[in-house]
Amino acid sequence: MSGQREPTKLVVLKGKKHFTKEELQRRLNQEITAPTNNIAPPDYLTKKQEQKFIDIACDLLDIGIMSNLDCDALARYIHSEEKYLKYDRLVNKTLKGVITMEQAAGKVILLEKLENLRDKALKQCRAAASDLGLTISSRCKLVVPKKPKHEDPNAGLFGDGGVETG
Repeated sequence: MSGQREPTKLVVLKGKKHFTKEELQRRLNQEITAPTNNIAPPDYLTKKQEQKFIDIACDLLDIGIMSNLDCDALARYIHSEEKYLKYDRLVNKTLKGVITMEQAAGKVILLEKLENLRDKALKQCRAAASDLGLTISSRCKLVVPKKPKHEDPNAGLFGDGGVETG
């Protein structure tokens, strides 16, 4: 995996490596996990953007890849998407508004500038979406362990079905 260490819980779920209790505890203590107890839209978002933030954040939380640290990244994605859509509408309006050759000459320069702005906004939007796992290709690269249904969450962690008692 290109030099990146997989999370311990994922390694255990895959069943490819068996850890001693000490190894498991040491690895778990070394791992960094970000909290998810304060996910909220940043103050600089509009009401409409806040709602979109909440919708996407809920989806990302459901698949287990959102943390408090991702709030600004999600806000930047929403902002760049809105900017892209704004420039796209302006490009379309400009294209529809070309009537005479004299008007067309001025509109072509405006259109080129708008298209450049739109393309830059699209690149920002795509990069942010990819970072957050909002594209198909970026989600395919994610490895998120699924929690077993109806099982003890500690089952199998120590190779014996749970925590030792006694």
